[in-house]
Amino acid sequence: MLSVFHRALPALLLAAGLQASAAEVGGVHFPPQVEVHGATLQLNGAGVRYKAVFKVYAAGLYLGRKASTMDEVTKAPGPKRMSITMLREIDAGELGKLFSRGMEDNMDRAAFAQLIPGIMRMSQIFSEHKKLNAGDSFTMDWVPGRGLLISVKGKVQGEPFKEPEFFAALMGIWLGRSPADWKLKNELLDVKS
Repeated sequence: MLSVFHRALPALLLAAGLQASAAEVGGVHFPPQVEVHGATLQLNGAGVRYKAVFKVYAAGLYLGRKASTMDEVTKAPGPKRMSITMLREIDAGELGKLFSRGMEDNMDRAAFAQLIPGIMRMSQIFSEHKKLNAGDSFTMDWVPGRGLLISVKGKVQGEPFKEPEFFAALMGIWLGRSPADWKLKNELLDVKS
């Protein structure tokens, strides 16, 4: 009987660890792992983006291995995912503009200027959706060899953004030196403030 327990213990510990790493924030469930283009990614962290006192969206960051800095996130090999679920209705075009501003706040002017065609294309993707309602979600997947794929409501939007610099600039919105929300940055990187 004891040997059966010893053989089952590793599986029980693994299952408990996976269950413990799932998160529910703002009423949104983020599973402990997701499959992204053939790779199993782990939930690095999740949190809620606040604007003043209002909850705007819940975000979860998925990576192949734990990371606690933006540099570790962008330099880690393999696919990565930022998953966002809206907690309130928002004008999608306005969200695209906020993302552009967030990228600009975390880059020098010359680097930002080089990404303007991609930034305009990303803004157009969100503008075409008019508005995002509470419960609507989108993902941003970095897939090595393909680029950044943006999916809104489960549907891939246009061609991939090929430049790794674009993905890094996008991650700067949440993880950069001037993040949109410091508390959310710490939650995504699973660091204590």
